[in-house]
Amino acid sequence: MATEETAHAAAEAAHQAGMPQLNFATWPNQIFWLVVAMVVIWFVLAKIALPRIGGVLAERKGAIAKDLAAAEELKSKAKAAEGAYTAALDQARAEAAKIIAATKAEIQKELDAATAEADAKISAKAAEGESRIAEIRAGAEAAVAEVAKDTAGALVSALGGSADEAAIASAVSARVKG
Repeated sequence: MATEETAHAAAEAAHQAGMPQLNFATWPNQIFWLVVAMVVIWFVLAKIALPRIGGVLAERKGAIAKDLAAAEELKSKAKAAEGAYTAALDQARAEAAKIIAATKAEIQKELDAATAEADAKISAKAAEGESRIAEIRAGAEAAVAEVAKDTAGALVSALGGSADEAAIASAVSARVKG
């Protein structure tokens, strides 16, 4: 009989050797622990994890909204600064144009004054030069007339005639005058 009991125990063990989850005898225990695990997981998620995650998401949403508002404000400030920069640049260009025009006018006045002064000096030198030329011309005409008189007198004497000073002077004067 021992072999029969052993065989029966072996058959019973073989029958129970399958997957323990599929053993209907342990299902109430498994369902109990499943419910307990689900309640614990739900409690941890509902009371601890999800509020923290919600808080982080709300904080992120607030930070994003705050950053977007700051970006809009900075964008408007940048536009205002760009407008001020453009206005200042236009004003500086206008002022530079005024300064350039004033400087050109001043330089033109100085140039006109220097030109007038140079023209006056040139006119004075030209007048002085003309008076010298007139003096030299007058001296040269007198010298030419004197040389012509001497030469005419010498020629008349050389040709054997008598040199009349008055006749030679009048002939030379008539010839010099043209």
